[in-house]
Amino acid sequence: MAAGLTAALTPKPFRLIQSSYILPKPSSRCLFPPSTLSRSTTISRARRKICFTVCVIMENQKQSAQPENSNSEENLPLTIPQNVDPQISQRVAEKIARKRSERFTYLVAAVMSSFGITSMAVMAVYYRFYWQMEGGEVPLTEMFGTFALSVGAAVGMEFWARWAHKALWHASLWHMHESHHRPREGPFELNDVFAIINAVPAIALLSYGFFHKGLVPGLCFGAGLGITVFGMAYMFVHDGLVHKRFPVGPIANVPYFTKVAAAHQLHHSEKFDGVPYGLFLGPKELEEVGGLEELDKQITRRLKSSKES
Repeated sequence: MAAGLTAALTPKPFRLIQSSYILPKPSSRCLFPPSTLSRSTTISRARRKICFTVCVIMENQKQSAQPENSNSEENLPLTIPQNVDPQISQRVAEKIARKRSERFTYLVAAVMSSFGITSMAVMAVYYRFYWQMEGGEVPLTEMFGTFALSVGAAVGMEFWARWAHKALWHASLWHMHESHHRPREGPFELNDVFAIINAVPAIALLSYGFFHKGLVPGLCFGAGLGITVFGMAYMFVHDGLVHKRFPVGPIANVPYFTKVAAAHQLHHSEKFDGVPYGLFLGPKELEEVGGLEELDKQITRRLKSSKES
């Protein structure tokens, strides 16, 4: 509620006239003649009195709700409203066309990178163990170490991403990560650089493990493979499912991924001081801070929005 005070100066004239209770009646015993007394006691001069009028204006102001996602317009259905001004319809149509173009551009980049990385990873795994077994011996220890570390690296990347997200991206590297918390202009954003940064150690580890034999190279190969698997999963769930930068198909129907997407939207709303900072274990982080009720509400809103679109 907001109150405004205004003061108005209202001149109100009044006259002082001869009255029985103001001046005594003229008497014969008076020392002055009646004509003189009448001239001195009759006051016809007008005076102005200044009155202050205080007006209190009460005004209701609707508090706009905080957006739950800085990129919330990405979740809006791409439809043109009916029965609106033609100029507005044209602007809406241009915006929808631009959004579709951006999504298609990112989809092409995502498909090409996913297909290329998946193909190279599969071929690398096949040829590496094919060369390892040329002598007739099966390096069971090396193979076990490779696959065990690949799983460990994929799980460990979730905890690394959570720590880096909070300690680096929302701190010293906020000038880069900020682009992810604002409406995106174009198919890409500055925050995408972090994906390239994480790809550098993965490529290095895969290359070393691919061109060398032994247990240590096998472990390096597994670590690089795990980072690669996590990166691909992160791209599909985070970029595709959560922020709808490209369609993900049946992934959107997986119940746990829907829960993960809703948890990440709460991160963008900052209702729990940025929690969750992780992605795949985001619901677990919200449980630790007592945010399960809000998570359920967000899941309901997300499902309703997907049905309307």
